[in-house]
Amino acid sequence: MHTPRLDKKRQQLDVLIENKVTFAADNSELSIYDTYESAQKVALHSDELLFCAMLSGKKIMHVDSSQYHNAFLPHESFVIAPKQKVLIDFPQASLNTPTTCLAIEISKDKINAVSEALNMQQRIASDGLFEYTPDLVHTKHNAQTQQLLERMVHLFSEQGAERHYLIDLSLNELITRLLQQQSRDLLLASSQTLQLKGKISNAIEYIESHLAEELDINELCKIACMSRSKFYQQFRLAFGTTPALFQRQLRLQKARSQLLKGKAISSVCFDLGFNSASHFSRLFKQAFGIAPRECRH
Repeated sequence: MHTPRLDKKRQQLDVLIENKVTFAADNSELSIYDTYESAQKVALHSDELLFCAMLSGKKIMHVDSSQYHNAFLPHESFVIAPKQKVLIDFPQASLNTPTTCLAIEISKDKINAVSEALNMQQRIASDGLFEYTPDLVHTKHNAQTQQLLERMVHLFSEQGAERHYLIDLSLNELITRLLQQQSRDLLLASSQTLQLKGKISNAIEYIESHLAEELDINELCKIACMSRSKFYQQFRLAFGTTPALFQRQLRLQKARSQLLKGKAISSVCFDLGFNSASHFSRLFKQAFGIAPRECRH
């Protein structure tokens, strides 16, 4: 992620740990953090929601309130709730290979406005599907989110008459993706009380338990008690994607987890329903930015 203005500001080093370059806009602020030496227990918090994405290197995130202690790697998103305190370790940072992270601070008013607009559009009550929950979110983001973040870096760091309008559009998309991710995580974690969520959650459970099998849309429609067109409409509303692409994302996330544990690439590929090792490798690299072989090592 490079722009002339951003590169020039990043060259002006004030500190070696979490050197910060910031660009402000209405309802949001984008910052790039560069760390040039290893460090431990560096504090981070914000009065607003903070959407973070790793660009290079590795962080270890510690959230004492939830006893959360995990690695944060490139092609992953880490969302910190307002006023949530986080401590960060930088085990690999150096002058030649800095650890770099992007952070976008988003106002609560903006999140609420997007949530209300989505609910109104879909005629869902304010306590319905799209409601931000101030909890930790840590996930592998997909290629679309990666492209969105790259676009936002350019919008924030460059100047133009339409800058604020375009940033606002990109914020709407980013918040929508966050709400969809939270909705999906909640559905995967437990069954929901709302009728709509309950029906979709049953279909999700079926996809998870038959991950290596070819997707059976007719069976999913039966489980959700919906027509084919209604099921596709509600599924896309909940997750911003189709059932087939959703299944692929789950497969790739499980593949990554198994490769990190040292499982053979060919076994992971075919055990999860991919028919071609080359196709699996191509999809994996698109999703996570590295080849399966690199992930395994």
